[in-house]
Amino acid sequence: MKDFLTKYGAALGFLLRFLGVYIVLTMAYTFYINQFTSTPDGITTLVANQSKWLLDAFGYPATMVKDAAEPFYKVMVGNHYTARIVEGCNSVSVLILFVTFIIAFKGSLKHTLLYGLAGIAFLYVVNVLRIVILTIGVYELPTYTHTLHGLVFPAIIYGTMLVLWVFWVRRFAKK
Repeated sequence: MKDFLTKYGAALGFLLRFLGVYIVLTMAYTFYINQFTSTPDGITTLVANQSKWLLDAFGYPATMVKDAAEPFYKVMVGNHYTARIVEGCNSVSVLILFVTFIIAFKGSLKHTLLYGLAGIAFLYVVNVLRIVILTIGVYELPTYTHTLHGLVFPAIIYGTMLVLWVFWVRRFAKK
């Protein structure tokens, strides 16, 4: 058993930290999100409002219309229904995954806190920008809606998170 722990202890530590943090954060977020059944949660509302502000700033006058029965916003550019912002669009699940990874790949407490907060802020901004890009893309190129939402949209946020993870491991994680 000692040989096993010597050989695989670091990997097991990573897995245990990863699973523990991921389960705790996911349960906390699930508890939060379950309070909203017919109305969008506060984070999704914030993302919708910031997306609207950016769309307006980029010259695409937008309206966020809260659905009457379901917890999402319809994104209207002019009279065109271009997208909808649901709970999954608020990036919280991505932020949980990001934080879980950097905690599991240990660094100093100072670096973990600073990088974690900076990474959360950066990913959040990237997420709002990707919603805006998707909305403009669907408005301007409606025939590419499926490609934009299915490929480009996730590639932006997950690609950014991957780059942040690689930077974390190379620069701050303890060897």
